[in-house]
Amino acid sequence: MSVEHNKEVTRRFSAEVWGEGNAALADELIASDLVEHTPFPAPAPGLEGHKQVLAMFRSAFPDLKVTVDDVIGEDDWTCLMWHGDGTHTGDMMGITATGKAVHVTGIDVLKLENGKIKERWAEIGAFSLMQQLGVIPSGQ
Repeated sequence: MSVEHNKEVTRRFSAEVWGEGNAALADELIASDLVEHTPFPAPAPGLEGHKQVLAMFRSAFPDLKVTVDDVIGEDDWTCLMWHGDGTHTGDMMGITATGKAVHVTGIDVLKLENGKIKERWAEIGAFSLMQQLGVIPSGQ
């Protein structure tokens, strides 16, 4: 696939799958045997595990909006910079809903194969997220 195609897959993955909660689109954009390298462990491997993590986040932050800040690509690799905003109205990983608005940033490095996301390294502002939820003191 072309670099431009891979960048479009990457953009749609962030903006539509995560940003709009379009889990059905994940089947089109993500390989079934996806390998994840993220700070949030999936309960199952591959695409199904990714969709479970997506469902957990969308349940905890149903109004989550993800904005694509930039996508760069070379060969079968893309790098995605994004930010997201939402309100914590559902439980997440044992954290009771706080009702707090949060802002989180992240960078994903994706390896695509045959036009689908095959491997994902994600760096998410998890520490900042936990501070905003009051789980970790902010030091202020």
